[in-house]
Amino acid sequence: MEISLYIRRAGVKLAQQLRELMKKPVSLLGAVLLLGLLASGCAGPEKKLGRGLSNMYEIVRWGDMRRTIEQTTLFESKDATYATGMVRGFNRSMARFGIGLYETITFPIPSYDPIATSYLTPHVVYPDNYKPRMLADSLFATDTTIGFSGGDVAPNVPGSRFRIFDN
Repeated sequence: MEISLYIRRAGVKLAQQLRELMKKPVSLLGAVLLLGLLASGCAGPEKKLGRGLSNMYEIVRWGDMRRTIEQTTLFESKDATYATGMVRGFNRSMARFGIGLYETITFPIPSYDPIATSYLTPHVVYPDNYKPRMLADSLFATDTTIGFSGGDVAPNVPGSRFRIFDN
């Protein structure tokens, strides 16, 4: 009786079949390892990406510009409020947007600490006369039975200070 495993040509076929079979598990193993790496609490990249996206939103929010105009009015000449404050605020907003773009692109690469902290704070800023609260949304609502609850109604609209149930 002849065993096909020990025939030379059958051994060559077996090796080829094993190589073909192992291609799938190796790629599956790579995908599982990558998923495990991303899902296992990557706090550094997560913070950096969140900070970057939040800073990129500055171009819509204009919080630095509004705060700089307000601070220029309070601590410098009232004549230079809009001219100086607006230019300085625009520069700060564009710097925050650029840093956000940089942090969003490089979020998987260490270091995960905020950059340019001597010029900008790592967190989002708003004028002192307006601190946004939670959105008036059913996601954050404490009483969805009546259909609405407290929170900011239009926080992204400049000059909007309307809140439902403001205490």
